[in-house]
Amino acid sequence: MAAWATLSPSIVEYFEGEDFYRCGYCKNESGSRSNGMWAHSMTVQDYQDLIDRGWRRSGKYVYKPVMNQTCCPQYTIRCRPLQFQPSKSHKKVLKKMLKFLAKGEISKGRCEDEPMDSAMADAVAGDFALINKLDIQCDLKTLSDDLKESLESEEKKKGNNSMKEESNELIQSQDIEEKLGSGEPSHSVKVHTVPKPGKGADLSKPPCRKAKEIRKERKRLKLMQQKPAGELEGFQAQGHSPSLFPPKAKSNQPKSLEDLIFESLPESASHKLEVRVVRSSPPSSQFKATFQESYQVYKRYQMVIHKDPPDKPTVSQFTRFLCSSPLEAENPPNGPDCGYGSFHQQYWLDGKIIAVGVIDILPYCVSSVYLYYDPDYSFLSLGVYSALREIAFTRQLYEKTSQLSYYYMGFYIHSCPKMKYKGQYRPSDLLCPETYVWVPIEQCLPSLENSKYCRFNQDPEAVDEGRSKEPDRLQVFHKKAIMPYGVYKKHQRDPSEEATVLQYAGLVGQACSERMLLFRS
Repeated sequence: MAAWATLSPSIVEYFEGEDFYRCGYCKNESGSRSNGMWAHSMTVQDYQDLIDRGWRRSGKYVYKPVMNQTCCPQYTIRCRPLQFQPSKSHKKVLKKMLKFLAKGEISKGRCEDEPMDSAMADAVAGDFALINKLDIQCDLKTLSDDLKESLESEEKKKGNNSMKEESNELIQSQDIEEKLGSGEPSHSVKVHTVPKPGKGADLSKPPCRKAKEIRKERKRLKLMQQKPAGELEGFQAQGHSPSLFPPKAKSNQPKSLEDLIFESLPESASHKLEVRVVRSSPPSSQFKATFQESYQVYKRYQMVIHKDPPDKPTVSQFTRFLCSSPLEAENPPNGPDCGYGSFHQQYWLDGKIIAVGVIDILPYCVSSVYLYYDPDYSFLSLGVYSALREIAFTRQLYEKTSQLSYYYMGFYIHSCPKMKYKGQYRPSDLLCPETYVWVPIEQCLPSLENSKYCRFNQDPEAVDEGRSKEPDRLQVFHKKAIMPYGVYKKHQRDPSEEATVLQYAGLVGQACSERMLLFRS
């Protein structure tokens, strides 16, 4: 309870059963299968723990593929940026960008082993199938009468917390009701959507730090205070490393990723590239100021790359899919300077946006959500370039926040040729779909050649250590009160209710089930 005083708990609505929908990868009309829930709000720690159990978000909808039944199993993949070394094809992309910036050169043809630009778009084609249906149905959602009455009642008696408690474990939360009163999905209508970090980090306590690190931090803060007023939340200009202490390449060592990205440009350079990080949820002033320009890039991207008709990439779709996020903004003193939560990483070329990477910054990782770009600049291989910039960005965040050391690339789909490119960012790991431990991708590939669905953990005795063991401790939000499931179930008569709650508990795991609030009408 003490933790909730400083941070609102996650609030989710789970949709029982599994949904079948058209697969964006193999185009099977009903082969894709997943479980899902609507997140009214979510802490970054809860989302970190969920993606470490195979979940992923599209806007505020959070879903988990049914791995042993879906047509194209989607394995969560993460790269280890601290050990990352760019491949030959990665270096070609970075050099191509430098030549374009320095001299305006536009190279012809594609680099060997470089994924097609459209591959990046297809990476979340399944998410688009999901969000398109969700976009239509969300507008029709109304809160249940029970919740409406709760909100109206609460409005009349603001500040009055007197309410009969069934047990001393029941509590009120006006803040929770406000989150639920957003007009977004409530359990009154079922949404037929289609789509081990170990112990959680205590974000309230600063980590132990060496004196050298503290001196570095003071110097960095002093430089930050000298920034001109009005500068955006974060930006990296081409030719300027974001780190005060970039790794220096020795003459007998290959250039580092930072050396390749931030190579100095001549004063007479043809173009100027800046990468700006702006918070998208809640929207910062910088995000609001650039919203229309960013949306126009997205619209052109959808029309040219996805062949969408002009009326399909609506502002509503763009907002729900790429701007709305359930993640609560958190700014602990020991976290990244920009804080945790959801952001847009904008690529500005000569004063205009040419690409946007949608990312989540979480306690242990930078999670890539999506990328869209101006099709006129496809020749720059922006899908590959942005991934390399996001890896470098993760390394930059690690300098202050040492537990933030992974780059999550979403899902790896071995059975889809266009999706294999994610495995080129090494070293990387795949998440075992049964025990939720990370296994180096090299150990997984032989098994995936033989079967689309695989258990990567080779220990036959290993089990899911984070599984739901005490479902009665699961937290439920019902009729303006928070209570353990053990209390809630005593007053339920619907036999299907228990099956739904137990399914949810099994998918989110014990830790999340005790922290997140499961809304029941």
